[in-house]
Amino acid sequence: MATTPEYDFIIVGAGSAGCVLANRLSKDPANRVLLLEAGGKDRNPLFRLPMLMGKLFHSGIYNWHYHTEPEPYLNNRSLYWPRGKVLGGTSTINGMIYVRGNRHDYDRWSQLGLPGWSYDEVLPAFRRSEAHIQRNGEFHGGDGELTVCRARGHNPLMDVFCQAGEEAGYPLNDDFNGATQEGFGRYDFTIKRGKRWSTSWAFLRPAMDRGSLTVITGAETTRLLIENDRAAGVEYLVNGNLQTARAAREIVLSAGVVNTPKALLLSGIGPADELKAVGVKPLLDLPGVGKNLQDHVDCVMSWECREPITLFGDLRADKLIPAVAQGMLFGEGITTTFPYEAGAFVRSNDGLIAPDIQLHFMPALEKTANLHFPNPFAKKQRVEANHGFTIRVGPVNPVSRGEITLRSANPTDKPKILANYLQADFDIRTMIDGIRLTRDIVGQKAFDPYRGQELAPSPTADNDADLTKWLRATAMTTFHPVGTAKMGTDPMAVVDARLRVHGVEGLRVADASIMPIISSGNTNAPAIMIGEKCAEFILNA
Repeated sequence: MATTPEYDFIIVGAGSAGCVLANRLSKDPANRVLLLEAGGKDRNPLFRLPMLMGKLFHSGIYNWHYHTEPEPYLNNRSLYWPRGKVLGGTSTINGMIYVRGNRHDYDRWSQLGLPGWSYDEVLPAFRRSEAHIQRNGEFHGGDGELTVCRARGHNPLMDVFCQAGEEAGYPLNDDFNGATQEGFGRYDFTIKRGKRWSTSWAFLRPAMDRGSLTVITGAETTRLLIENDRAAGVEYLVNGNLQTARAAREIVLSAGVVNTPKALLLSGIGPADELKAVGVKPLLDLPGVGKNLQDHVDCVMSWECREPITLFGDLRADKLIPAVAQGMLFGEGITTTFPYEAGAFVRSNDGLIAPDIQLHFMPALEKTANLHFPNPFAKKQRVEANHGFTIRVGPVNPVSRGEITLRSANPTDKPKILANYLQADFDIRTMIDGIRLTRDIVGQKAFDPYRGQELAPSPTADNDADLTKWLRATAMTTFHPVGTAKMGTDPMAVVDARLRVHGVEGLRVADASIMPIISSGNTNAPAIMIGEKCAEFILNA
């Protein structure tokens, strides 16, 4: 009979945090590290071109292709929830925007009784990973594996947007990850020489040849083996065959905000009554597993542009197809940029200590930001029929909370996702404030030569009732779910300040699901930091 393989550490999930952990733990050749990834290898070269992210993000490639349950506060719409199913996880399919959040996010975590998580304590972990091409100093690192660069695009509307923000009374900000987050500017990106620099490329590939690291792809975890209140091993499916691996020291769940709680629940760790209801035997009644789900909700505002200077002209097939070749071969050209390069973090009122609204600006309409073929026989249209600009508007600290629950005891069934977007009146109020301040920004002098008709919501949607109705009909996710295995000391906490699961020895969680409160902005950079912190806790134990 074949013996069950044993490792010192088993990491479940090769996403943003999991790739960091695999790299850090396998540096010691004495450690035997197993990394399990349900998806495959990240071999598709098109995913490395930043401009193609929008179309590929909505494909089924490298993707769990999740959907929420009908959202009761969004007119019962079911929202698409792409999550990476591939080496690198969602960092292989995301928008590559590198935003850490602001100082107050992490200081709030610390104030919840979580030592080690204040801004001053997490900054070294951010810097350890980072290799910023242009920035250095106290807020940035230059020697890490994760290449970060400034925005690469040159569309003039980006500068118009920032100038309008300044005219509206907001500060300009050259670095959202620097001394302050507030203001208008351009985002940083995890792009290296014009190509996506996922955590797989940054952290995992350099470690793949180490004898201390074993990586198994196509391995979908079905449950954890818990023996005498200790995590002893993992069961997983490969090509329909059930396999087992054992851990001598620790197991780390880095499977993401959906699949980390799913793995815990299938293992009998979670709310006991809910587990019994779907036929799972409870081993540990841990009521917070799958709860505290948070995500950044936003809305898409758009205007016509009176000048033909948007990305629409760059996305013609006769231009884009050669541009793809240019990007792949030389790392240059339009396909090596990301359409949402400019943005802002603003306060809806002066009494707030930190920004409560994030803006993403794209010099194109979402409906026209696609590959298209020129038609020489078509009747000439107004410029505004194709050219426009889009601003996505959303609160950075939503109050609404959702949950992840099991659909059944079958490990191959997708879990239920209920985000409860716009459940809280606070979130609606903040979004309406954001809509109004965005209209004020677009109304500034800088936009006068370019601003056409408002397309969404529409100039006639101005009172709270109309805007609320529009939000419930159109609001969507910005793909930043967190919080379903939250860190804390209260009864709903799942892990402690060192990411150890309450009540189970030898088991930690390291991914965005541990966030007690969502960070302000895009969440990939914080997930990478969480991987760094977990490695630090394990190696310094």
